[in-house]
Amino acid sequence: MSAAAASASLLTSSLLPPFPQSSRKNLGFLLSKSFLHRNPFPILSLLNNNKNPEKEKDVFSPSHADSFFIFCASVALSVSLFVADVDAASALVVTPPKKLQSDELATVRLFQENTPSVVYITNLAVRQDAFTLDVLEVPQGSGSGFVWDKYGHIVTNYHVIRGASDLKVTLSDQSTYDAKVVGFDQDKDVAVLRVDAPEEKLRPIPIGISADLLVGQKVYAIGNPFGLDHTLTTGVISGLRREISSAATGRPIQDVIQTDAAINPGNSGGPLLDSSGNLIGINTAIYSPSGASSGVGFSIPVDTVSGIVDQLVRFGKVTRPILGIKFAPDQSVEQLGVSGVLVLDAPANGPAGKAGLQPTKRDAYGRLVLGDIITSVNGKKVTNGSDLYRILDQCKVGDKVIVEVLRGDHKEKIPVLLEPKADES
Repeated sequence: MSAAAASASLLTSSLLPPFPQSSRKNLGFLLSKSFLHRNPFPILSLLNNNKNPEKEKDVFSPSHADSFFIFCASVALSVSLFVADVDAASALVVTPPKKLQSDELATVRLFQENTPSVVYITNLAVRQDAFTLDVLEVPQGSGSGFVWDKYGHIVTNYHVIRGASDLKVTLSDQSTYDAKVVGFDQDKDVAVLRVDAPEEKLRPIPIGISADLLVGQKVYAIGNPFGLDHTLTTGVISGLRREISSAATGRPIQDVIQTDAAINPGNSGGPLLDSSGNLIGINTAIYSPSGASSGVGFSIPVDTVSGIVDQLVRFGKVTRPILGIKFAPDQSVEQLGVSGVLVLDAPANGPAGKAGLQPTKRDAYGRLVLGDIITSVNGKKVTNGSDLYRILDQCKVGDKVIVEVLRGDHKEKIPVLLEPKADES
């Protein structure tokens, strides 16, 4: 006997009081499979038979009470069969648990592990109220940064802190500390701050390398755009060895990483990570003709940043060699029909002046006399100012370089001893 039939039998025996044996036989006949097949609505048959005494005699002669009990039994059987079918159907429906793919899990883990290393930087400036003449500190900008070591050093972009009278650094646990400027490099747009935060709250970011990066590999940018909480954008490296200009000095920054990961306002100074969660660059700029944040992003490579941060932490400044000259814009030299860097000024107390490079000047009649045009340094061709900066970035203070110049209609090779900037001596 099936479960449905058993439940129906139990329900029938509990609902129906004892009644004559003949009525029980008729009830069994009504509930039998053959009768239900021929007439699925036995109660209607009973009602019709009650209206026709002759047919009632052919089937059975129950009382009105017996008919009521038979109706109840039929309803109970129908309900039990319906419930049994629903339970059987629902048992076959399986809702699979929500699961993430392996690459999604890796991205989530990378974000969770590196978020504690990323900080939010607020740039405060002093302003005087026009009506009360009170001096107030108001936010004039913000950006991101990251923890470099356990000593509280924070690395960010120089343009994030430029012009600040005070700086605030907010850690991942929303605790805020006053920050002091350790040093900055305007030419490379890098700055180092320091906060007096407990060591247990400082999570240094893992430092990677950028020399072996490949176009197409995945990258992840973490920051605080628009002053929101930490956000993550993903993309790939779309170009290497790009060159951009420093926002502060206009000096070119070489070997920049180009990525299609969205660098929104406020992401500047934040870390660019590889798929292992290691730092490979600092998000510094975005080129977008439309003004949106969906353009081409640029990051300063970590190999460049590491050397700069090391000097800033140890000495508070970056010692970079210079020739000690001022040169003409590249467009002016192109109009002269020559290739190289035209020397406009070479102070006598600078490296180039000491070596004897000739600046541009006017003669006794007011006519312009062109100075030396630098065409190469240490045998490396110089066609514009970017080439000269690129070569000097590979040199150190105290190095002696051979500068080849075009002087009038002949070339000369002049040795020059590189020196640091005057304000860095």
